[in-house]
Amino acid sequence: MSPTLLLSKELPNLEYQSTRDRFDSTWEAPLSTLLGLGRAAGADFIEFFLERVNYINCLAEDDRITSIVPRLSSGAGVRVFRGKQDCYVSTNDLSFNGLKAALEKGLSILGLNLPSPQAYIPEINLEMLRDYAVAKGKEYWLAKCSSMKEMGDVLIAANNIINQKASHVQSRRAVYFRDWQEVLVASSDGTFARDIRLTQSVGYNLLCADGANRSSISKRVGSTSNPDFLRAWSYDTDAEEVAESAGKMLYADYVESGNYPIVMANEFGGVIFHEACGHLLETTQIESKVTPFIDKKGEKIAHENLTAWDEGLTDKAFGTLDMDDEGMPVQRTLLIENGILKNFLADRTGSMRTGHPRTGSGRRQSYAFAAASRMRNTYIAGGDYSIDDLFASIDKGIYCKKMGGGSVGATGEFNFAVDEAYLIENGKITKPLKGATLIGEAKDIMNKISMCSRDMGLAPGFCGSVSGSIYVTVGQPHLKVDSITVGGR
Repeated sequence: MSPTLLLSKELPNLEYQSTRDRFDSTWEAPLSTLLGLGRAAGADFIEFFLERVNYINCLAEDDRITSIVPRLSSGAGVRVFRGKQDCYVSTNDLSFNGLKAALEKGLSILGLNLPSPQAYIPEINLEMLRDYAVAKGKEYWLAKCSSMKEMGDVLIAANNIINQKASHVQSRRAVYFRDWQEVLVASSDGTFARDIRLTQSVGYNLLCADGANRSSISKRVGSTSNPDFLRAWSYDTDAEEVAESAGKMLYADYVESGNYPIVMANEFGGVIFHEACGHLLETTQIESKVTPFIDKKGEKIAHENLTAWDEGLTDKAFGTLDMDDEGMPVQRTLLIENGILKNFLADRTGSMRTGHPRTGSGRRQSYAFAAASRMRNTYIAGGDYSIDDLFASIDKGIYCKKMGGGSVGATGEFNFAVDEAYLIENGKITKPLKGATLIGEAKDIMNKISMCSRDMGLAPGFCGSVSGSIYVTVGQPHLKVDSITVGGR
C-alpha cells in the first residue's frame, strides 16, 4: 500500500517484516510511515536513532582474570521538534508498535495530538539506504574479534611481562574492552543511513610501593575499525614504558608549588586542550551561555603559534566515524588558526539554535541519549620547533610527561594532576618530580602556548557530557606554556 493512501485509522493494523538481526532497507517502510505520522501531527522535524550493541570487558588482576562483563542491548530513541522546542523519548521495544508509542509520547510532550482517523499520513521519501557497513566491509568485524579465551590469555601474559620488568610491584592490572555497535538513523528530512562501529582499548595500571614511597602509572591504547587490535598489542613495549615510569616516580621528590614555564608532552597531553577549551567550542556551551568564546568567532583567542582541529577522519583513531549519530558524514573542522577562532562544533539542535553550521558532531553514548555537539579527534597541530628548542628556552621549569585526571569548570577553569614530571634546569631535564597539579583558565592558558614542536601525536580518551560518555581522541605535539600555576608542596 502506498504511504500516500494510508489513513491514520489504519496504523494499528499495520504489520511490517523488518529484519530483526540487522538494520537494513526493510526498516524503510515502517520508519517512513512513523515519520509521516509525526509530520501529520504537526511536528516540524522527527528523527529515529536505532541501535544494537555487543560489548565485553575483561580484567586481569595480578595472575588471574577477575572480571568478565558482557552486555547486549538494543533500542531506539525518537527526537521530536516543534519550532525550537524539542523532546527525546527512548525505548527498548523495536517493534512497530513500540516505536509508534515512543513517537506518540514525544508528540504529546510538545502538546501535539495524533491526526484524526480519516487523516492521510504524508509520504516521507527517505534516501536510498546509505550503508557504510556494507560499503566498507564492516559486516564481519564482530566475528573476527578475539574470543573470550584469547582475551584472557593476552591479559595474563601481559601482566606476567610487567611483573618481570617492574620492581616493588604492589598490584598490576591489565584491562581490555570491545564495543561493537550497529546504528540506523532515519529522519523526516530524508536521512536514512546505517553504520557499524568497532571500538577497542587495552592498557595497564601499575602500582608500586617501597615503604612510604608510592607510584601509580597507567598506559592505555585504543583503536577503531580493527578486529585484530588485541592480537597486535605490543604489551611488552608498553610494560617496559610503564615499569620505567613507575620506577622513576617511586623515589621522586615532591614539586614545589609556584608559577613555572612548562613543557607538556605530546599525545595525551592534549587532554587539557580538550577539557579546558574544546568543550567551550561546542554549541551546547553557546546555548547555555557559559563559554567565554560565545561571540569571539573571527577574533584572536590563542597565541598566534597555535592551530587546532577537530575531525572524525584519522584512520583507526578513537573518535573516528563515517557518520555522526544524526546520520551526517563526518568532516574536518578547523577550530583555531594561528590563534584566531574559526569555527564551533555543531549538531542539528545546536545549529538550529545558534546559527553555526552543522559539523558532523552530533554524538551520543547510546539510544538512551539525544545527540549533542561533541568532539571527535581533537588536537593542537604540529608547529615549527624541535623538542630541543622548547627545552632550551626554559631556565627553570617543569616537564609534564604523563597527565593524569582532573576537573574542569563550566567556563574553563581547570586543574589536572601530572602523573610523571621532571624538573627542567638550564634547558635540560634533571630530576623526577611528583605531586604536581596544573591550575588555570582556558582563556588565559591559550595565549601562553607559545611554542609547538613538530611531533603531533594522538591518544585515546573518554569524554562525558550532556549526551553521555563517548570515545574521543586527544592530541598535541610537545608544547611550551610560558607560565602556569603548579600546585605542589
